[in-house]
Amino acid sequence: MQRSPRRRVVAVVALALVSRVAPAADIGSPPPNAPAPVSFRNDVVPLLTKAGCNAGACHAKAIVGQNGFRLSLLGFEPGDDYEHMVNESRGRRVAVAAPDESLVLLKATGRVPHRGGVRIVPGSAEEALLRRWIAEGARRELPAEPSVVRLEVEPAEQVVGMGGSFGVRVTAHYSDGSHRDVTSTALFEPSDRGRLGVDGSGRGHVQHVAGRAAVMVRYQGLVSASTVSIPAGPAVAVPEPRTLIDRHVFENLARLGIPPSSECDDATFIRRATLDTTGALPRLETVRAFLADTAADKRDRLVESLLASSGYADHFANKWTALLKNRRDDATDVVPNFAFHAWIRDGLLANKPYDRFVRELLGATGDVVGNPPVAWYKRVTDPKEQIEDISQLFLGVRMQCAQCHNHPFDRWSQDDYYGMTAFFSRVGRSFSGVRGQDLIFHLRGEAGFANPRSGVTMRPAALGTGVGEITADEDPRLKLADWMAAPDNPFFATALVNRYWKHFFGQGLVEPEDDIRETNPASNPALLAALREHFIASGFDLKGLVRLILTSRAYQAAGPIDANAGDLHNVSHAIPRRLSAEVLLDAIDGVCETTSSFANLPAGTPAVGLPDASYTASSPFLRVFGRPANTSACECERSQSASLAQSLHLMNAADIKQKLASPQGRAARLAADSRPQSEKIHELYLAALAREPGMDELLVAEAFVNGSGASRQAWEDLVWAIVNTKEFLFNH
Repeated sequence: MQRSPRRRVVAVVALALVSRVAPAADIGSPPPNAPAPVSFRNDVVPLLTKAGCNAGACHAKAIVGQNGFRLSLLGFEPGDDYEHMVNESRGRRVAVAAPDESLVLLKATGRVPHRGGVRIVPGSAEEALLRRWIAEGARRELPAEPSVVRLEVEPAEQVVGMGGSFGVRVTAHYSDGSHRDVTSTALFEPSDRGRLGVDGSGRGHVQHVAGRAAVMVRYQGLVSASTVSIPAGPAVAVPEPRTLIDRHVFENLARLGIPPSSECDDATFIRRATLDTTGALPRLETVRAFLADTAADKRDRLVESLLASSGYADHFANKWTALLKNRRDDATDVVPNFAFHAWIRDGLLANKPYDRFVRELLGATGDVVGNPPVAWYKRVTDPKEQIEDISQLFLGVRMQCAQCHNHPFDRWSQDDYYGMTAFFSRVGRSFSGVRGQDLIFHLRGEAGFANPRSGVTMRPAALGTGVGEITADEDPRLKLADWMAAPDNPFFATALVNRYWKHFFGQGLVEPEDDIRETNPASNPALLAALREHFIASGFDLKGLVRLILTSRAYQAAGPIDANAGDLHNVSHAIPRRLSAEVLLDAIDGVCETTSSFANLPAGTPAVGLPDASYTASSPFLRVFGRPANTSACECERSQSASLAQSLHLMNAADIKQKLASPQGRAARLAADSRPQSEKIHELYLAALAREPGMDELLVAEAFVNGSGASRQAWEDLVWAIVNTKEFLFNH
């Protein structure tokens, strides 16, 4: 007679309790030629990961797990998982004496109700493996059990035609020198589902979209990747490269069968380069002189003038102050904020080497008056937040996930996280004598930071790399700076060149630009490596890096052609980018010949020259167009998306109307100017778009102005129409 559900549960509990009496050692050794014993860590945990049991949405849900059963995220803590699975809840989940009655088997296979559904197919090899582990005594670990130390993914790179198929094989290498194929229990995830898909066995297919994508592979606590290149067609001819950037860009395009666009015209180049480098429109007289110049080196000379300008320092200081959280929360922030901004700006103007800039920031001591980078420590006070910001900003590594558990997409562990945090464990603070400002100093003593999970005090270690002995008198932060600037550091220079690449091209070689990891490969790894080596060899010369980018054919490319219009990742053509809030406000002022006023700053201060985020609150324009509040070390805080509010603001906001109607503005001046209307229209187009108007544009504009009696209102309307065009609102 079939047992009632209640009697069945009682039997399972009883059997489980009996099974706990007999220690695992009593199970005995397997007979000759028997399969190797099942390992909980190396066999069962990967099986649970593959089935999704320890995913964040299931039993690895933060803190509580799911329905009373908790597992560590992706099996990063197998010791804890064993306790929760075998010994917790009076051992009711695993019945060694009656493996088939084990709740983990019954629920996972759907033989008893399970909210997660069937996770392991009944009768499958996975069910047999789990059952065998239970039958063998559900052992925590095996004698001399090896641990996995490395994943080998084959092939590491492959070329697959559109619509084709591919496969990935995964081999785990263990601490005892052994290895085995773990493809069936590894997890696979594509980096770009629009380009490729992959199933649970490592078999994948390619969509009809050219480019590069990767298959992320996860097994136990390790991650790796296989990169797939998808050509658009046969190899194509490419132009002669001008710089190392062009060489790698064109080689990649030739391999992918994507032809590059030709070079842009002079008008496009001067506007593009000036906006990207200085955050301002080129001056009218500069545009006229540049377009009239016939010398072959005029673009190179323009680049040099841009790098020598104060606008370059303003624009990039605006970028770095946002990333370094220079914001004003109260009145005591005014002096630190102004001093910090001036320190960054002056360093950029003087072309301070990047490694020195970072070293001075990390090792800042004293007060903000004598040493302005101390201001960063006023804003970022927690050592954990400090190392998270430093890692993301200067190493391109997002460490936040590793605070609570091993990083799910990278190789960093909690020990790595707290080893990095230890570099900031000896930062001392005392009253400086000025309200709201601390005196920062190195607190003598042994550096270390306790891992709250293990209780072990971690000594300073740079992403798992030792930095040598640090005496009690040495500042650990300077040791970190030394490690960063070392030529063999794989992160420091890579993160910077990738960040600057995104600034000038709208998309990083690695995207997001501050998430550089093996499982998020670059769209052009050879180019990224070459830029890194060039930047290190130059002595971390920031202006030199900008010069290299601006003078390349890749940067000077025209817009898309039919053959490359679908390419968004390989720099075959220029991609329009929206002007940021500050740049757009300054551009409108430039066209209207007006200025914006900001409290406690000299008249005529451009929006890109604002020292902190406090001015956004008093400027409706900056708020609407997404100027960041400087609360995050991520560039993603800046909003670059379009909105209805932005369109309405440009059309009829009070501040825009005031600029258009200013008695000293361009519209008023042109209305009073006695020159022919066509000359004045040419001036307006050159000032706003850095180009002459086309014949049809000239005829329409002239007819409109004359039809309105050449009034000041007509000129205001014409200026308004131009600043509302996509050509004006985008850098292209």
